[in-house]
Amino acid sequence: MNTQQQNYEQITAALQRDNILASAAEIQGLFCGMLGGGMPLESQDWVDAVADFVNQGEPLTKEIVQLLTELYNETCQQLLESDFSFALCLPDDAAPINERGQALLEWVQGFMLGFGLHQDDLTNCSDDVKEALEDFADIARMDQQQEFAKHLQGEEFEQALFEVVEYVRVSAMLCFNELGKSPEEQQSQPKTVH
Repeated sequence: MNTQQQNYEQITAALQRDNILASAAEIQGLFCGMLGGGMPLESQDWVDAVADFVNQGEPLTKEIVQLLTELYNETCQQLLESDFSFALCLPDDAAPINERGQALLEWVQGFMLGFGLHQDDLTNCSDDVKEALEDFADIARMDQQQEFAKHLQGEEFEQALFEVVEYVRVSAMLCFNELGKSPEEQQSQPKTVH
């Protein structure tokens, strides 16, 4: 079990204990969408976004903030590394396939939400990013497991799910690399005084 799979189990269980109707997949997707849409890495905007969207605007508990801060920092670190080590925070491969498919849908829905919070002008995006976002929108609209599952069975489903996960992973890195802000870029931009 890799770190992201352990994170998925631990964070999702903590969220359920606090009666928060979200999974670790959806929250990491939200982080990646916000970062891929241009939110600065050191920004703490994600805390309010998570509270607003998954906890009806109520403040998050210290335990949840701590767990999510660790996930956020790890996600940022992986996105910045040049070895493509970025991993989606999804259930273990031994989990039932419909659970993994559902978590992937939640991840993509979180990404789309986060991206929309920080990027509304796609005119300067590459065709690859535009295509990835269109594909994400299609995935996010799928009717949970039903539409996902009716297309595939058994080994085919396993292979297709693997391919979709990989496509989502690479596309998220593409968005971040094109639109995200590295610490160096943020320092070179003039600070606005209000």
